[in-house]
Amino acid sequence: MGGTDGGRSSFRLAVIQPLAHRPPEDERNVADAVRHVEAAAREGAAVVAFPETYPGPWRMPRRFDPTEAMVDAARRCGVYVQFGTLEPIGGDNRRAHNVLLLARPNGAAPGRYRRTHPPGPWIYTGGAYWEFEYVPGDEFPVFETEHGVFGLAMCSEVYMPEVTRALALRGAEVIFLPAGVDKERLWSTWRHLIWARAIENLAVVTTTQNLFTSAQRGLAMVANPEQVVFETTVAGMFLVDVALDRVRELRAQEDRVESQRTNAAKAGVLSQWQRPELYDAILPRPAVSVRRGAPPEPRPRRA
Repeated sequence: MGGTDGGRSSFRLAVIQPLAHRPPEDERNVADAVRHVEAAAREGAAVVAFPETYPGPWRMPRRFDPTEAMVDAARRCGVYVQFGTLEPIGGDNRRAHNVLLLARPNGAAPGRYRRTHPPGPWIYTGGAYWEFEYVPGDEFPVFETEHGVFGLAMCSEVYMPEVTRALALRGAEVIFLPAGVDKERLWSTWRHLIWARAIENLAVVTTTQNLFTSAQRGLAMVANPEQVVFETTVAGMFLVDVALDRVRELRAQEDRVESQRTNAAKAGVLSQWQRPELYDAILPRPAVSVRRGAPPEPRPRRA
């Protein structure tokens, strides 16, 4: 894995769980998001994390693009800003990638992650908030910063451990997993999986979500491999000092039987425990798209 030797060992993270404007008023989120970035920078934050599809838009055809405003706010305030929007595909008024972007303090083009799971177009059509034909991406970029290596994933991808594992194997030490809206009956399993993704990837994992009323239950968290260091259900801006020295220490260790006396998470899971020669056996089918609703074609078993 690359990138784990560089970067400072700690930074201040501003986790924003906003009272968001739902469509068709979602363009109002852009000005709110800029104010959140400015407030976070005044409090010493180096990184600002927003929910999925915040500040928007939520629907196609896209009526506005928040990227310029977010890139400018990151540059003016000298911070990284993780935010969400839609990326139209060609001139199509329906099809789009759901994307997370990482605006940078130097004003350079933002890093970009296009949601990869599940296959489209099921997930964002016919709802009260999103309305577009989702097209999945197929890349797992990570972004080296002076604060560590960052990876981006989205919402219910927390239920797909392959996504965050792909990021961790590429060196991600901090994984942003922002979510969309109230989790309802999924809330408890979602919360547990955020921490699980931190445990199994020896990473810091953070999430937050949009709230549309103060009565809704949010899920903003920061977890490292050994503990949940912050969580809340309410709206607001929350400052968390994130330390990476322990993550780096666990990644550098060789796991031993007696390690359970000193470590609250298993070291070595990204290196020592890996068996790449078995990956094909773990997923014994061709890496091709599966038609929605159709089971994968069987593949002959190997002796």
